[in-house]
Amino acid sequence: MKHTLTSPDGTPASRFAFGTMQFGGKADAAQSRALFEASIDAGITHFDTAYAYTGGASETLLGSFVQERRDQLIIATKAEFEHGSGRDNILASAETSRKRLQLDVLDVFYLHRFDDNTDLHETFEAIAELKSKGQIRHVGVSNFAAWQMVKAAFIAAKFDLDIAVAQPMYNLVKRQAEVEILPMADDLGILVAPYSPLGGGLLTGKYKGGGEGRLTQNDEYAARYGQAAMHEAAIAHCDLAAEVGVDPATLAVAWVAAHPTGPSPIISARSAEQLVPSLAAMKYTIPPEIYARISALVPTPAPATDRTEEQG
Repeated sequence: MKHTLTSPDGTPASRFAFGTMQFGGKADAAQSRALFEASIDAGITHFDTAYAYTGGASETLLGSFVQERRDQLIIATKAEFEHGSGRDNILASAETSRKRLQLDVLDVFYLHRFDDNTDLHETFEAIAELKSKGQIRHVGVSNFAAWQMVKAAFIAAKFDLDIAVAQPMYNLVKRQAEVEILPMADDLGILVAPYSPLGGGLLTGKYKGGGEGRLTQNDEYAARYGQAAMHEAAIAHCDLAAEVGVDPATLAVAWVAAHPTGPSPIISARSAEQLVPSLAAMKYTIPPEIYARISALVPTPAPATDRTEEQG
């Protein structure tokens, strides 16, 4: 059975999560508050942040917003990763995040990245210590390959822990998760909350007319989405959206959510106005024929065995 997240008072996780990476960065305090309230009004109960986001401002701002509704919400954060996943850093990171968020308990505590230099036994022993103290409720992994998730799940079980949720990148032009991560997580009962359903804004059409954003201002995103084929697919996606009369952002998020394994995409924005079409995807059911047409815009990745003759 797939993991289901609930808040401290038993409120179930919303179908989508809201990611606060922009809080304290592209979104100032007032804009961040407006984004939070818009998400609440739309029925979002699952909020995602990280130790590393905007130098800690994301956690601090989110913490200030959630206090009145704390027991009704699921607050997820990710461990500091630059100093590895050793015991001391895991414990210190969780403590800093709890203080920034003004929370006694972190609902989900993710490992932000896989650490090649630390034995996962040490990592999960520290996480088990946090759980035994009642400081975390669920364990997650972010940016892990499928084999890394399975290894993590195997070792976590030795400490009476399980992996409740995984956070991979997934969108129309980044479909690697379909090969092993999504089916693996579905088989193991791990909830998947994929990030970047809009491809850094590429799938909204904003760059078609020479718009500015992360793909033009951030070298990491420029490299991640720099292939010409991705931009061609994004243009075709926007054309299809216009044909069916749906905002490209709505269609892009709905496509991610419509995968047969039922992922819960993490949506985000820099302003409440910009967030509207992503929130609209919560109420939009993508017709099967439109899902198929969108999927056909990008080659389906080869199966893990690479036996493409058996695909489909």
